[in-house]
Amino acid sequence: MKVLADRGRCQGYGTCVLAAPDVFDVDESGLVVLLVEDVPADKRAEIKQTVRDCPTGALAVEER
Repeated sequence: MKVLADRGRCQGYGTCVLAAPDVFDVDESGLVVLLVEDVPADKRAEIKQTVRDCPTGALAVEER
């Protein structure tokens, strides 16, 4: 599974960083940065929930 981030939609709420700081971060402008694109199997459920919880819909997952 691959996680995707649309920085154009990101509003910098940071909910993704709070939920999964090992996968998401924010840059100096407050926008999402992916630390990992390919999500390990043991993190998939957590990341899918984080994607659903993004208030702006800036996150997505791509199943492989």
